[in-house]
Amino acid sequence: MTRFDANCTFLFKEFDLLERPAAAKRSGFDAIEIRWPFETATPETSEMDAIIAAVRNSGTELISLNLFAGDLDGPDCGIVSWPGRETEFRSAVSNAVALGEQVGTIMFNALYGNAIPGVEPEAQAATARENLAFASRAAEGIGATILIEPMSGPKPYPLRTASDVLSVVDDVRMAGSSNIAMLFDIFHLANNGEDVPAAIGAAAGRIGHVQIADFPGRGEPGSGELPIASFLTAIESTGYDGWVGLEYNPTGGDTEASLGWLPLGARSRKGGTMQESTVR
Repeated sequence: MTRFDANCTFLFKEFDLLERPAAAKRSGFDAIEIRWPFETATPETSEMDAIIAAVRNSGTELISLNLFAGDLDGPDCGIVSWPGRETEFRSAVSNAVALGEQVGTIMFNALYGNAIPGVEPEAQAATARENLAFASRAAEGIGATILIEPMSGPKPYPLRTASDVLSVVDDVRMAGSSNIAMLFDIFHLANNGEDVPAAIGAAAGRIGHVQIADFPGRGEPGSGELPIASFLTAIESTGYDGWVGLEYNPTGGDTEASLGWLPLGARSRKGGTMQESTVR
């Protein structure tokens, strides 16, 4: 049975961020995920308390949280691999783990970061390995996993394919950190032209989380061309039994209207199945 969670950065944008966990719960979701909701790696205690209260009061769990990624839509797109920003990254990790321990977080998504002009890729890779080892140790303290994902779009982000991501995951695992895995983002892989079924096979046993959106358009399943139901069946066949995050932009802008394809039971912790009649 597949369990779906709501990404409250993408969904329920009809509400302010602090109101979205409650909106997700009203729609039947037991679990949510969000991007880093603060402007800096070191938010004020009051800012963290507000997020914690919003999640707790909603009755949901914040199962996945993106770590601080710098200017996500600008030159950074993550700072895991950026030499000179190690202190900033590690402060963000410590704050994320402190927050996550309060709201049931079991995964932290660490965006690798764009290629830096004039910096050798191996220098960035070395920084990434050290930062990810630190993050893995910190997350292990609360039983959480560090995720690495591919990204798409025009940004110079070096992890584009499943192979790119898995090479980082394997490097860190070989160094002794077992709680690191791939975030299998179906939209980003499809947008990069990846053979998704082949990528599923390659990533078997190393998938820590799954996110979905249709392609093209990044809308809800059924709005594009991807056989998402088939992809999820294939992922489950590898032994994956974790959450599937809804990281899409509702077509038409209305979240509730965009959820017609997903039965209420599939939004709960117990899980359910997608309606094959409306989603390929």
